[in-house]
Amino acid sequence: MPCMTWTTKLPGDIALPLIGFGTWQLRGDTAYESVRAALEVGYRHVDTATLYQNESQVGRAVKDSGVDREQIFITTKLRPQDARHARRTLEASLRQLDTDYVDLWLIHWPTGRDELVSTWQELVSAKDAGLVRTVGVSNYSPAQIDLLTKATGQQPAVNQIPWSPGQHDPALLDQHRRRGVVVEGYSGLKNTDLRHPVLTGIAERHAVTPAQVVLRWHLQHDIVILPRSSRRERITANLDLEHLTLAAEDITAIDTLTRPS
Repeated sequence: MPCMTWTTKLPGDIALPLIGFGTWQLRGDTAYESVRAALEVGYRHVDTATLYQNESQVGRAVKDSGVDREQIFITTKLRPQDARHARRTLEASLRQLDTDYVDLWLIHWPTGRDELVSTWQELVSAKDAGLVRTVGVSNYSPAQIDLLTKATGQQPAVNQIPWSPGQHDPALLDQHRRRGVVVEGYSGLKNTDLRHPVLTGIAERHAVTPAQVVLRWHLQHDIVILPRSSRRERITANLDLEHLTLAAEDITAIDTLTRPS
């Protein structure tokens, strides 16, 4: 099965592609061309945010790609400072993206405690109104997720958090799994020393790049990945993971990469 079709299920029988194209720090024509390239080589999941200031370029790339909108999973995110006018912010995002809905809307990071629940209720309301297919959070702790769920009866489908070999936390991953919350990892390559001999050694044995090793390691832990690049060859390589399978000893070596022996 090609990587582009690997998915995990979210509530409501929504298929979330395990490999998404990240767009943080991509602006203007670079954002447009990078998203176009990603869609051309097979990505079907694009991650943006109000903060990134590139929603219009992402939307134009999706339109111009020729791929049916229903085939592309689009995520955007709400800045906490926009919490008090969340619906208006979402409507602006939809205009920028030139779409009637987004597939996933996240709170980019936690608001102040007094607004945690009310902000989450705004996201749930937008889902009920059909403006988003499902909703989640980013940079939240399991305790904060529990607070939202207890207060509203609606659990976030996703938590997008930093993840890399150096930040691997099996207990935290298990806490999300037990709640049925999908973990999306971000900055997995940025926060990794790709010259580390463990990674270069594994890459050499498999005839791939260290970046591909790290991305495949995420996937074998069932963590959604969001690699970002403005270079077409890297955009392509980051998706080309179908024929790479890490052995159990490879996974163990990467899991313990930055921990004291």
